[in-house]
Amino acid sequence: MFFTIPTLLTWARIVAIPLIVGVFYLPVDPATRNLVATVLFVVVALTDWLDGYLARRLNQSSAFGAFLDPVADKFLVCASLLILVQMDRVNALIALVIIGREIAISALREWMAQIGASRSVAVHMIGKLKTTVQMIAIPFLLFDGVLFGVVSTHLWGTVLILGAAVLTIWSMVYYLRKALPEIRAKAR
Repeated sequence: MFFTIPTLLTWARIVAIPLIVGVFYLPVDPATRNLVATVLFVVVALTDWLDGYLARRLNQSSAFGAFLDPVADKFLVCASLLILVQMDRVNALIALVIIGREIAISALREWMAQIGASRSVAVHMIGKLKTTVQMIAIPFLLFDGVLFGVVSTHLWGTVLILGAAVLTIWSMVYYLRKALPEIRAKAR
């Protein structure tokens, strides 16, 4: 359970977070730091898809893996956003919205599980779309340059992270609305 191939990939995602952050403290030119951090982020983010695929394919799904996977994703996104705020590539309010939502929905899911209503806040397509947009926006912002001589990754990353913030709020409202009947029932 703790050391299956899918779970090891998830652990690797967590272990890689300080590497991504640490790249920005290396004594190399900024373009190299940006490129290395971007490549690391993309490789690590792809392990999210790979660990889920392997868990199903190898029949190695576990409750622990189901717990650890979203935790690793949230750590990766939050750490990356904090670095991007520090580097003035993401507005602190945008990061606060995204990180705050992650904390709020994680707490909501934990509470809903305690009252036996976790199905009402199960992962929905809008949450997956939010995650996908974040996972595209962040490497664009980490790279912070021009791709193929024409694509401003800073511009597109900024547009995408704004879109992710909108999806973040939308998904939070969706999950809160789904949980509201249970919340009202338990408040009595």
